[in-house]
Amino acid sequence: MILGWRVPPAKRDKDLTTPATNVNPTSSLDSRLIDKILAAVREVEIIAMACEVINIQSPTGEELQMAEYMRGAFQQVGLNVTWQEVEEGRANVVGRWTGTGDGKNLMFNGHMDTSNTGREEFLTGIGYKPHAVVKDGAIYGLGIYNMKGALVCYTQALKALQRAGVKLKGDVIIAAVAGEIEKTQWGEYQGREYRGYGYGTHYLVNHGVLPDMCILGEPTDMHVVLEHFGSMWVRISCTGIYVHTAFCEGREEMNSIRRMHKLMETIMQWSAAWETKAAHGGKKAVVNLGGIRGGHAWRASRTPEKTDVFLDVRVPPTIPMSEARRDIQAVFLDLEKKHPDWGLEFETYVSVPGARVSQEHPMIRAIDASHERVMGQRPEREVVTWCSDASVLSRYGIETVNYGPSSGPRDAEGEKVHIKTLVDITKIYALIAAELCGAQ
Repeated sequence: MILGWRVPPAKRDKDLTTPATNVNPTSSLDSRLIDKILAAVREVEIIAMACEVINIQSPTGEELQMAEYMRGAFQQVGLNVTWQEVEEGRANVVGRWTGTGDGKNLMFNGHMDTSNTGREEFLTGIGYKPHAVVKDGAIYGLGIYNMKGALVCYTQALKALQRAGVKLKGDVIIAAVAGEIEKTQWGEYQGREYRGYGYGTHYLVNHGVLPDMCILGEPTDMHVVLEHFGSMWVRISCTGIYVHTAFCEGREEMNSIRRMHKLMETIMQWSAAWETKAAHGGKKAVVNLGGIRGGHAWRASRTPEKTDVFLDVRVPPTIPMSEARRDIQAVFLDLEKKHPDWGLEFETYVSVPGARVSQEHPMIRAIDASHERVMGQRPEREVVTWCSDASVLSRYGIETVNYGPSSGPRDAEGEKVHIKTLVDITKIYALIAAELCGAQ
């Protein structure tokens, strides 16, 4: 069964930005057990592990060392470890704490690849480098925000449950996956460093890891993200003549960059209309001009034979990707009719559907109850325009929510998360696992 397409209005939640008033956040856990679990969380161990994972450089395509570290961490906790080599030099690592077999199985999923490589010269902040810095009650470093911090919290939550003597009916799974970051192969950009967008999680579920439900600890500021948009990447191209500057007089309008300039007016009009038409959950369906290229910088004395524009179209979870594609393709077909001799081309080369989960799901109730126990109030709801591996998991019938540690958006200093945030959500993850997997 494919989930996540159009949802009948009667079955949709009325408001996904605030907790539902009819959700009972009461936990079934004994209060004494809750206190034991919370007391078993060790801040010093969270800090130490967070610094260790930051110091392992793991951009997309180079996750192997991080995978080996996570394998060791899972083995230390006594988990059954599965090593999935997704391709040479890249692996998923799955740790399973096996229950008695008569409960629900919960997966915590997190990607090991980082948003940046740490080698970008234009990113100078300490939080953009693979070197941990503890400062002003926060941990800075590449990946702590997106999303090595969550992998730390998952692992430390299981350690707390074990210290507290908890036995579970269901399994708790931690999946550390490769290749989640929003990037893809295209044209000359080939190789594992471009294989992201759910690459590892696709392999994970294709090869037998199928829990009942999943929490993704993406950086949500501890908000519950019940819905996120999908993403479709589009290329529109046009051709032109290739001649020396001295011989283009009278044929300037046949320059492919000039032609693209004319096409852009229509493309931008469509983009503005789409952002409003496909708005959802209080968020615009943003269309980003992700790239444009034409000609040769080393030979500006020649007119460019081809110019490409690349768009990132955000698609709400209520619109099928095929429908979104037809919408932008209709604009292209009209342009092609107007300019039949311009060699226009159209391509979609990424299609990642949006995802959603009902706030009535037991997993959401457990998050509400556990968050309220630790933080004193229920978590806020949010709809976001970024994508996550919930897009993959929900297609396999695995109900998935994004709920993870971060402390505000990245700033000039880069990635950071407050230590208190990491400690608090570790406690919450431990309580959630105990609740959903049937602590005995």
